[in-house]
Amino acid sequence: MQNNTVSEGKTNAIIAYLWWIGLIIAVILNKDKKNYFTSFHIRQAIGLLLLSLVANLAYKFLPHTAGYLLNLGVFVLWVIGLIGAFNGEEKEVPLLGDKFQEWFKSI
Repeated sequence: MQNNTVSEGKTNAIIAYLWWIGLIIAVILNKDKKNYFTSFHIRQAIGLLLLSLVANLAYKFLPHTAGYLLNLGVFVLWVIGLIGAFNGEEKEVPLLGDKFQEWFKSI
């Protein structure tokens, strides 16, 4: 990937990880002038947001320790994705990152 693509899309890629509002803003900003780097991180952020919703729902039904560990795991994945965006890397989050790219490839 060209360095120019990363530098142009880095800010929007970082914004994508800032909760669902940031994700919506990043999608809107990336809509007209598609940037591959931004799209990569938008797909990762969508997957992490959905995983977070599942983890929060599971927290209500699982024993609190298991729910807490699940949410902590999602947080760690989120940090890994955000650090990748800051560093200008297309680094998939462990475990499900490749699936996020596959499932949300239309974005």
